[in-house]
Amino acid sequence: MGVSGSGKTTIARQFADRLGWTFEEGDVLHPPANVAKMHSGIPLDDADREPWLEAVTAWIDRQRARNKPGVITCSALKRRYRDMLTSGRPDVRLVYLRGSYDLIASRLTQRRGHFMPASLLQSQFDALEEPSARENPVIVDIDQAPDRIVDAIIRGLHVATSRNSR
Repeated sequence: MGVSGSGKTTIARQFADRLGWTFEEGDVLHPPANVAKMHSGIPLDDADREPWLEAVTAWIDRQRARNKPGVITCSALKRRYRDMLTSGRPDVRLVYLRGSYDLIASRLTQRRGHFMPASLLQSQFDALEEPSARENPVIVDIDQAPDRIVDAIIRGLHVATSRNSR
């Protein structure tokens, strides 16, 4: 999870590849109307996000029903969105890719071919409710190389798993 431009796709894909898990790009689950709205520079509201979050949750539930680990990208900016994704799913973990506005803005100016324009970054930061300790997230700062971020996630998940099994 994280704001647009935080590296969710890059990191999630590398993480999934390294562990041999299924990867899904959450953005492909957006309804066409959401994509058009963002492409036009209009931020999504909660009503726009609901069918998308339902699709992300359905993907998670399909993976869980198959007993197959997976990783899916999702901005999950607000606590209620994350609650929707994790409620009743104790095996689902959040990884928050945290970065400064300036770092992410500089990345967005270099990104090509994505429907989310850099002009919407401030709206993402405005909506962001950073995950609390109660959500048991793995929080990784993105001001490092992707392979180091993946290493940190793996360590964080291992530490959290060990802590929860005591």
